[in-house]
Amino acid sequence: MKLKYILPCATAMLALGFSSCVGDLDVTPIDPSTVMTPDPVGLFNKCYANMAVAGQGGANGDCDIDGLDGGTTGFVRQIFNANELTTDEAICCWGDEGIPAFNYNQYDGSHPMTRGFYYRLCAGITYCNHYLDPDVCGNYDKTMTAEVRFLRALYYYYLMDCFGNVPFLTELSADNAPQASRAEVYNFIESELLAVRGDMLAPAARKSGQEGYGRADRDAADLLLARLYLNAEIYTGTAQWAKAKEYAGNVMNGPHKLNTVGQNGYSAYQMLFMGDNGETAASSEAVLAILQDGATTTSWGTSLFLLASTTKSDMGTFGTSEYWAGNRCRPEFVEKFMGEGNAKSAEGLNTAEIVAAAGDDRALLFGVDRTADVTTPGEFTSGISCAKFSNNYAGAGSPHNSKFVDMDYFLMRSAEAYLIYAECDARLNNGQTTAEGTNAINALRQRANTSTQNTYSTNFILDERARELFYEGFRRTDLIRYHQFGGNDATYKWQWKGGAQYGVRFDSHLNVFAIPNDDLEANSNLTQNAGY
Repeated sequence: MKLKYILPCATAMLALGFSSCVGDLDVTPIDPSTVMTPDPVGLFNKCYANMAVAGQGGANGDCDIDGLDGGTTGFVRQIFNANELTTDEAICCWGDEGIPAFNYNQYDGSHPMTRGFYYRLCAGITYCNHYLDPDVCGNYDKTMTAEVRFLRALYYYYLMDCFGNVPFLTELSADNAPQASRAEVYNFIESELLAVRGDMLAPAARKSGQEGYGRADRDAADLLLARLYLNAEIYTGTAQWAKAKEYAGNVMNGPHKLNTVGQNGYSAYQMLFMGDNGETAASSEAVLAILQDGATTTSWGTSLFLLASTTKSDMGTFGTSEYWAGNRCRPEFVEKFMGEGNAKSAEGLNTAEIVAAAGDDRALLFGVDRTADVTTPGEFTSGISCAKFSNNYAGAGSPHNSKFVDMDYFLMRSAEAYLIYAECDARLNNGQTTAEGTNAINALRQRANTSTQNTYSTNFILDERARELFYEGFRRTDLIRYHQFGGNDATYKWQWKGGAQYGVRFDSHLNVFAIPNDDLEANSNLTQNAGY
């Protein structure tokens, strides 16, 4: 069965357990005598589509989540905003409510975008709980049930990672959800993934159009387990480096191989973020792809957001008419490629020149008519631009739409497993990789046509994660794991950290976002995170 994001009509009036309202499930039959039956394939696809589109009407239709818009609740858009704008990697020049608070680490329970992200995650959990009801679709197909349990665990992972102690339900209920501790949610995610991984699709490298592309297979469960264990010390107080290394190793040794093949002048790394990434050799790296098609899955909050928000028309042609000129790089990130204190060397250079100067294919930046220092946060050219995402095609064919893009978003790709494996190898060996971890990092660096070493430190691996995964929604969690985000021990500063031009420390309570105020008001079971 191919995953096409066919969305269902509602099956019945549902009493939702989370206090957020998910409108497309709250429908009563026009004829009260009509008995509505569930559409298993439609509901199954809905659990996935929650990550790809805002609602059933496309980019300009109504949002699934009552009272909110598709941009504010966009899954990928808010993963980016929450985990990149708050860090040394990105800053946005827009004045939309919530953007400056992200830029300057000054968010609270009234923040509109963390609220939208929170309710998008709650909606995804609700869709999964609906599907898993034994009287709905829970007994329909063992593999599909396992996938939906995986997706529910994935939504809970982001909810727990970002918001700490969160509302928790595994079935639909008319009652308000009780609040679970971060450690309790961690334990649930772990137990769910271990329980379902054997019933999921066998791992395979698939291309768009092939059976199973865009669906989570066993490698997706193992990669999420590795990600969970990597951050276990933050979530529970107990490190799980050996477990993280084990499950990352499963993915590394599976069929989702690093793409090492370039095409038509595009590097192997570039091809991961292009309009035909699902059809080329790049697809082999996709452990879990969020499908995008400019003709059928129009969205302002997924791949188009990543591409349009980071580009301006003076940067070249990217396969879309949309150039929003918003997000760009802080100098501390540019230094990861250009050398410490050397961000200004990217000024005046186009992308090919920066790649050459950095000696790294991943340095997909643009510095013509840009300044490295972000002296003016509200000006797009104050900061080096990111040129990572494109709707151009490396192979045959052309974009399906002049505006919306075809670039599938690789929410999980096997490169992450290599980085987890190496970091855990180093943490288990006094902070330096053994030959095993070294080989994992060298595989990424060889793919990027950059230099290799005989061993790597944990601090080097943190920088390597930035070079490999930038703008993919990992940086906040990485800095927290390394104790470099919030708190008195977080000595690392970046421009505009905490709202000061050259950075100031901020309190550790900002390591998790606030539970939205309106959910606290609606659900008396919830207590606000400490410090807010």
